[in-house]
Amino acid sequence: MTQMHAYRSHTCAQLSAANVGDTVRLSGWVHRKRDHGGVLFVDLRDHYGITQIVADSDSPALPVLESLRTESVVTVDGNVKKRSDATINPNLATGEIEVFATGVTVQSMAQELPMPVAGEAEYPEEIRLRYRFLDLRRETLHANIMLRSSVIASIRRRMIDQGFTEFQTPILTASSPEGARDYLVPSRVHPGKFYALPQAPQMFKQLLMVAGFDRYFQIAPCFRDEDARADRSPGEFYQLDFEMSYVTQEDVFAAIEPVLHGVFEEFADWQGKGRSVSPLPFRRIPYRESMLKYGNDKPDLRNPILISDVSGHFVGSGFGRFASIVEAGDVVRAIPAPKTAEKSRKFFDDMNAWAQSEGFAGLGYATRKGGEWGGPIAKNHGEDKMNALAAALGLGPDDGIFFAAGKEAQAAKLAGLARTRVGEQLDLIDQNRFEFCWIVDFPMFEYDEDAKKIDFSHNPFSMPQGELEALETKDPLDILAYQYDIVCNGVELSSGAIRNHRPEIMYKAFEIAGYTRADVDTNFAGMINAFKYGAPPHGGSAPGIDRIVMLLADQPNIREVIVFPMTQKAEDLMMGAPSFVSAKQLRELNLCSTAEVANVDKAVAPDAG
Repeated sequence: MTQMHAYRSHTCAQLSAANVGDTVRLSGWVHRKRDHGGVLFVDLRDHYGITQIVADSDSPALPVLESLRTESVVTVDGNVKKRSDATINPNLATGEIEVFATGVTVQSMAQELPMPVAGEAEYPEEIRLRYRFLDLRRETLHANIMLRSSVIASIRRRMIDQGFTEFQTPILTASSPEGARDYLVPSRVHPGKFYALPQAPQMFKQLLMVAGFDRYFQIAPCFRDEDARADRSPGEFYQLDFEMSYVTQEDVFAAIEPVLHGVFEEFADWQGKGRSVSPLPFRRIPYRESMLKYGNDKPDLRNPILISDVSGHFVGSGFGRFASIVEAGDVVRAIPAPKTAEKSRKFFDDMNAWAQSEGFAGLGYATRKGGEWGGPIAKNHGEDKMNALAAALGLGPDDGIFFAAGKEAQAAKLAGLARTRVGEQLDLIDQNRFEFCWIVDFPMFEYDEDAKKIDFSHNPFSMPQGELEALETKDPLDILAYQYDIVCNGVELSSGAIRNHRPEIMYKAFEIAGYTRADVDTNFAGMINAFKYGAPPHGGSAPGIDRIVMLLADQPNIREVIVFPMTQKAEDLMMGAPSFVSAKQLRELNLCSTAEVANVDKAVAPDAG
């Protein structure tokens, strides 16, 4: 006879009707308890699932199980029995059976819980993150983290199958030009000097191309000291970094599109969600077209509403406010509000109030019902001119219009936000689709109104379209770059570019942005020196792993797909980071602190209670 394992013969997801009559041993957490008058039902949970345990008055396990709090860890011996037809649970993998307990061993007793695991009630972020080990026991979050692991495994497999090689790049390095604040690590061996944690492996992956490798990828940790958002984790995050040599922009697209498309198709039906994925190849949308039609450079293509510039329609208009705006060289953008004939005036007024609450002057509108126009803009502009505007936009007789007017950048921003809000309010956004696109042809430079100078608009290491000739002959604000973003459902997944691999082009590009040759040599010494010894044309991108999983898990906040995230203030409440360190540690690092600190010579993790 085979000896029973010390803790389990099966997991809590394995048993089925085929096991009826078997003697088994299960271990897990006490998930729920239900007392039915002398018969105790316990849902026992492990990583894999849940099995119902039954203990009646004849079972020696009954008093032990009755005495335990939920989330205590137990090992249960028992016999598998078939449930009656009336008590079968079709929603549970083990729903056809239950285990009658013949014995129980308590492995670990749980104290009173600061938050429940079963039921997944909403709890404040502070409590959830302080007790993240409890939070992770909850079904939804547990499933999200398992999805994350599966997604990463799928990405890695698809990259390797395409001939990419996985490399590791340094964590302790020098500052990189990604645009956020660095996390710094003091050097004990070199007093006064600091390492920087990588904001991205950007320079190293380019240097790998210069070193003669090709088709690199890495599931790379990145560290940026920037403020949190719903789609951005403070402190650290992960990217699928990849780089290729001797490639055009189209070659990069052809390499990564099947990977992303394949991953999203693989997990589109996760938990029966039944979502579709936009077909290959992904749409290419030039940056300026995106800013006009969608009001931003990360458009949600599930929303059918398109923004139009209608400035020309208001030249000499009877609606004086718009006429004067256009005369001053500013713009008027129109956002259709389809099939809003039955909407009350309140719907339109609420949109205007919302725009004001977002810091804008307001959102104009015109209503339309059965071809009849309403509202002060329509009245003053005139019926014929409104009909001409509607015809130009392809609007129907029951479609209203919202207007965003003013400086181009502000009008575009308001129009983009209004497009999203109208789409949400009118339920026009299909939640069961993943719509991908590329945003291409980003401007190389932009004019910084505050600094009154030309600066890089995006990545300074992108190759300008037209290369050196463009830099020497064109207006800098007209130069486009071989630079591209991947966007899905209004979420930017990555930035990428064909890199500038020639020193003379790099020096010239930085010169236009106000940097001297010496500035480039000092700040980017490793890269510029390498480029002087034969650098291949190369390019790549870096889709965000956390954002990919967030979309696939259908979660509004990135925190829900990260195992141990920090708070919005970049604090780890569970481990007590950041924390003060002892005077001895500071002395070893040749540092002194100006912070008022009580006795921290014994630095310990805080009491989780």
